[in-house]
Amino acid sequence: MDRTLDHGALMDRIYRWQRRFGFYDLTRKYYLVGRDPLIAGLAPPPGGTVLEIGCGTGRNLVHAARLYPGVALHGIDISREMLAAAGAAVERNGLRGRVRLARADAAGFDPAATFGCEAYDRIFISYAVSMIPQWRAVMEAAARRLAPGGELHIADFGDMAGLPGWSKAAMYTWLRWYHVTPRPDLFGAAAAVATAIGGTHEERRLHRGFSWISVVKRP
Repeated sequence: MDRTLDHGALMDRIYRWQRRFGFYDLTRKYYLVGRDPLIAGLAPPPGGTVLEIGCGTGRNLVHAARLYPGVALHGIDISREMLAAAGAAVERNGLRGRVRLARADAAGFDPAATFGCEAYDRIFISYAVSMIPQWRAVMEAAARRLAPGGELHIADFGDMAGLPGWSKAAMYTWLRWYHVTPRPDLFGAAAAVATAIGGTHEERRLHRGFSWISVVKRP
């Protein structure tokens, strides 16, 4: 079976009922706590272009559109269910035209063919690296699609080193139920990506290591 279709079908099965009954965004706000700090740190240039890889329900794109007027926003996701939710959110918030969506596999995405955009000022991945099997390749490809001075921002679960052992174990069990695998070597991988493009890397640890934010900057 085609890996893209197989992974997309898995994501549809996991999130179909959560997104249809509104459970996804209601519950995720309590533990996807790195999303808003990530979006606040994007600071794209006026009139710039921003891509979200793994846009989910569109919540982040809507928030970014409000925060950065005049910026063009693109979003891709492998799940038809999530794209349906994102499309509804875009329509509901009057953002048709400013926010464009497409179904695509992050590992094989061609922005020029999909959106007619060769490079982006900002690319962000919010809690999707932990769900993408080829996450390193996706980060490498995203960095290559940055315009000069562009930045790749990633928020995801951290090592939770500062949390009590019982809460860390419980959280990791919960994440496994949803096929989420935190990447303990995220910062190292991001640093390698930055080196490969001659750029720099910044890292932030939030909430006692519960959340990590990584930023790769292209010169």
